[in-house]
Amino acid sequence: MTESATTAVVHVVDDDEDVRQSLIFLLQSVEIVALTYPNSSSFLEEFDPDEPAVVIVDVRMPGLSGFQLQEELARRGYPAPIIFCSAHGDIPMSVRAMRAGAVDFLEKPYEPQRMLEVVQTQLRAAEEAFALRAGRKQVEVRLESLTPREREVLRLVVDGLPSQTIARRLGTSVKTVDVHRARIKAKTEAENLGTLVRDVLLHRISV
Repeated sequence: MTESATTAVVHVVDDDEDVRQSLIFLLQSVEIVALTYPNSSSFLEEFDPDEPAVVIVDVRMPGLSGFQLQEELARRGYPAPIIFCSAHGDIPMSVRAMRAGAVDFLEKPYEPQRMLEVVQTQLRAAEEAFALRAGRKQVEVRLESLTPREREVLRLVVDGLPSQTIARRLGTSVKTVDVHRARIKAKTEAENLGTLVRDVLLHRISV
């Protein structure tokens, strides 16, 4: 098995069947799983938003354009790297794509080795991005059980304040604060509050 084999997949969204087939053959030649869609709507209906993936998309297509698809995926918080591939590309178009978060903009006919290099790099990035999103979701779920007061205490813990200072801020006793800290730890199933604080900061979660 080649180094490019990965659990992530590639979604090819293009209304040109020849392009879709050529990309499938190219990617499968190095053991990359590729799925194809003739338009943006079919992709949005069929793709698994939780599966690590890279999206290769044409700019001009019937219905939703590549740019509109990019905007919709961004709205949904979908972290897959997006590679544009177009026969009608120009500098303003590529700038627009990159400013909106695309990782690359390749012109058709694409150079096969260049395409493989970009895809292989982005597949690794995709696995990291999806793992980070999954980790964020897990932390957010763990925080859902906290009461408003416990969230307030956790927010001050995240700010680095000790129990004595938190107690003064909240007008309560240190013992009460320590009870809240213990409940936060238990409810979130954290090893300790330090690891929970690390996770909150890592994922930039607003408590």
